[in-house]
Amino acid sequence: MTEIWVCASEDVHEGGKGIRFPVTAGNDDSTGFVVRYSGVVHGYLNRCAHVPIELDWSPGEFFEGSGLYLMCSTHGAIYEPDTGHCSGGPCKGGRLRVIKVSEKEGKVFWHPDEFVKPVRA
Repeated sequence: MTEIWVCASEDVHEGGKGIRFPVTAGNDDSTGFVVRYSGVVHGYLNRCAHVPIELDWSPGEFFEGSGLYLMCSTHGAIYEPDTGHCSGGPCKGGRLRVIKVSEKEGKVFWHPDEFVKPVRA
């Protein structure tokens, strides 16, 4: 399985700032991101399920104030950080597009799939 380095594990703090990375989603240049929640790193395409815009308030700011939910900065949709499921707001019942990630030897990696691929050269 292909793995692409994102960052050092220590750079992803529980309920804190996420780490963005470039991807190609379908035919569009975009970003993915990783966050840590309940001790586990989770990865998603940085695209709201309601309207395809980036979620973060400013680069890497995905969590709302309590650090318990991811929140779309434009429409206020609330996402569960461990599943990407939208539990409130205009996309209720929708979900973020998961990007498979892994963590080993103090490093975080993402894994391309049929839709989310490395950025085009």
